[in-house]
Amino acid sequence: MKNNSFSRGLITLALGTALTGLATSCNKDLEQTPKFEPTPDKVYVSLAAYKSVLGKLYGGFALTSLGGADGGSDILGIDGGTGNYLRQLWSAQELTTDEAVVAWNDPGIQDWHNMNWDANNPLLRGLYNRAYYEISLCNELIRESSDDKLASRLPANDVAEAKRFRAEARFLRAVSYMHVIDLFGGGPFVTEANAVGVAAPPYNTRQQLYTYVESELLALKAELAPTRSNEFGRVDQAAASGLLARLYLNAGVYTGTPQYGKAATEAQAVINGGYTLVTQASSASSAYGRNFLADNNLAPAANEIIWSILLDATRTTTYGGTTFLVNGSTNGASAGWQRYVGQTTGWGGMRTTRALFNKFFLLGADTTVDRRGRFWTAGQTLEINDQSQFTQGLGVTKYRNINSDGSVIVGSRNFSSVDFPMLRLSDMMLIYAEAAARGAAARPTALEYVNKIRRRAFGLDINASSAAADITDAQMTTDFILDERARELHWEAQRRTDLVRHGKFTSAAYLWPWKGGVAPGRSVDEFRNLFPLPTSDLTANPNLKQNPGY
Repeated sequence: MKNNSFSRGLITLALGTALTGLATSCNKDLEQTPKFEPTPDKVYVSLAAYKSVLGKLYGGFALTSLGGADGGSDILGIDGGTGNYLRQLWSAQELTTDEAVVAWNDPGIQDWHNMNWDANNPLLRGLYNRAYYEISLCNELIRESSDDKLASRLPANDVAEAKRFRAEARFLRAVSYMHVIDLFGGGPFVTEANAVGVAAPPYNTRQQLYTYVESELLALKAELAPTRSNEFGRVDQAAASGLLARLYLNAGVYTGTPQYGKAATEAQAVINGGYTLVTQASSASSAYGRNFLADNNLAPAANEIIWSILLDATRTTTYGGTTFLVNGSTNGASAGWQRYVGQTTGWGGMRTTRALFNKFFLLGADTTVDRRGRFWTAGQTLEINDQSQFTQGLGVTKYRNINSDGSVIVGSRNFSSVDFPMLRLSDMMLIYAEAAARGAAARPTALEYVNKIRRRAFGLDINASSAAADITDAQMTTDFILDERARELHWEAQRRTDLVRHGKFTSAAYLWPWKGGVAPGRSVDEFRNLFPLPTSDLTANPNLKQNPGY
């Protein structure tokens, strides 16, 4: 069992019932009318109670409810396994691209890679509802953490820490709003200032949501804990800069006005914050691979990961999260494959296409040299003639449910203890490099960042030049950076966003197997750069506006 200092306790949800039925234990006779409702004044009674609700907010990305893997779901219309926030975010970002296909035939799931989704797709609706459910939970904690309420409820020496919780809730809300911006464009807009359930929320455009998220993150750079001073799994000022770097990197898509210089500035702030690339291999993996093992909450991986979604095989059981990535991308018929990734239940779902595999053969690299490309080939074919056949397409063994020393995790091996990195140092270095390739940052600095990442990938000293790994300034083009991001960040829920930014998600400029639902790949209509708002929400809220094309 992992022993992270924050969510390992809180996401067990011993206190996490603060929003859903705190008073249940007071009713010995369940047929009696409850003597009181779990009103805020009975929930937010101590700093520990505030922190337990904060744990629920962080857990919203990892879990679907308080009931564990076999419990229900906090949102209706999608089951508790499928409706996991991270699972659906990953699917929208990866299954729609060259990096992943899926064998299953659940309603709506093949629409991802075939790029033929519509406003009634149940998985899109689940992702949309999950994002807004998270926003509503964050609004509640923020609402109950106003200065006057904190002063009336808590001792003076606890107020400053509770304000820190409020800042973290604002950050998590900004994350979900950024997902709305990226995936759906505009959408409903609600904050702690809105009364709950009184009126249909107004619609905000993509530009309006962008401006709001930017202002929140800029303010939070001063209100969150100083960089690298918070508990692992909780965000700090570096996380605010990291998310701003992502926002600015995609500003041209979101608003029509590129902000690559600002992206470089925020990325550099993170790079200067004391994070370090993992450079030491372990008995179980390469240096790079240590970021995706079951003990990646510990150094040295914890020194590269800026913020991650915390998961534990015993305390945060879920069929989403990295359980979905470890089990879902493994064939239950292959005992060797299962042992390698550290689990006992293969679901036979996700594989990758030759488009990703081939990226590891550029510039003389190959998967025996570039340690980042780890594919399971036994019993698999490189070519995919039928997406529903799991043996077609290569397995990706990036996420492995074992510890750095090769030991298996304590607890059920049907669930994963691999924390999912939401922000990593190498991502910030590549953001800076892309800004430089676009003329908005220093090219010599950017080139050194790229080559450090590549030297690490080749198992070399990151501070010593290498003819085998290094690229030249002339090779550092935007196309190269896009491919390098695929090599470094594949299966980290960023690929769709990257392809959209480079104009290659829907166009014929870049094709991959089964793009658009045909074997050789084809272009699709440009409107699919955005997903539709769900029909169910459009029906319920007349203020909303559907995206063009749907």
